[in-house]
Amino acid sequence: MIADAELAQWLDAVRREPETEPLLEELRAERSRARGPEVDVVEDSFVEAEVRIPVRWYRHAGRTRPTVVFVHGGGFVFGDLDSHDRACRRLATLGDVDVVAVAYRLAPEHPAPAGVDDVIAVVQAILGELPTTPLGLAGDSAGGLIAYLAAHRLVAHGTTVEGLLLLNPNADLRLSRASIRTKAHGWGLSTTALHWFIEKWIPDERANADVYSPLELPAAGMPATIVVTSEHDPLHDEGAELAERLEVGGSLVAHHDLPGMVHGFINLDTVSPSARQAGDRILMEFGRHLGTSPGRTAAAARIDSEGERRLHSR
Repeated sequence: MIADAELAQWLDAVRREPETEPLLEELRAERSRARGPEVDVVEDSFVEAEVRIPVRWYRHAGRTRPTVVFVHGGGFVFGDLDSHDRACRRLATLGDVDVVAVAYRLAPEHPAPAGVDDVIAVVQAILGELPTTPLGLAGDSAGGLIAYLAAHRLVAHGTTVEGLLLLNPNADLRLSRASIRTKAHGWGLSTTALHWFIEKWIPDERANADVYSPLELPAAGMPATIVVTSEHDPLHDEGAELAERLEVGGSLVAHHDLPGMVHGFINLDTVSPSARQAGDRILMEFGRHLGTSPGRTAAAARIDSEGERRLHSR
């Protein structure tokens, strides 16, 4: 089953294209995407850390809202502030949150853990600016993996975030689960491309795959997490297994397993009504979760500050 006729038509077009090894120049070529909903203030700026990290703020006027740091997908090698601008606008308006999109450093020029370091630096900067405001992390695909690793390291150093949203996350860099084989081709993301992406992000794959795989890390103590998987995604099984581990660890808020859906649905809202409806529902749910969080107390903010000092002296 495919979620709707429009998605089936999109898949037909994808399947008519020959499958070849990705070309970095083509992946990074500028693509036009329909503009998302209007947000009161959209502003590009930087976070000064080990390097200067470009970010884009999406802010509402009026009362203070929870803030979400958004980590874009793109196989660790492409994507930027524009590639997921529409998704960030949807998250801001549907979730009633402020959003900070991060243009983290990309592989192969900057392999792991550069992207994770950048996301952590942005989170720490926001904690310094908004010490008691609820803060969430959200990531799509490879961005979901980076968001998870950032949250895991932050928790290990005593820093609090109130929520984590993982959309079609990569969780097993060895690509060993069954859906990698059963959904290998013809669904918009091939396992050939996945292997290529991972080789660029962790060049010494044999030594480092487990170090950067969420499924190899303890799930206990993680932030309250919503996991979203799609039936026809080669990453489906590893994402579903991650949800199970988070549930056992007491951190799972919800696991939405979307029937008939494909990888990257969050950017297919202008293609598929089903993708739009699923995305709208999930973005609203994550926003509600953060909106009902009491936020950090002054004591928790102090713990965050102490965790930041430990984190940067590691």
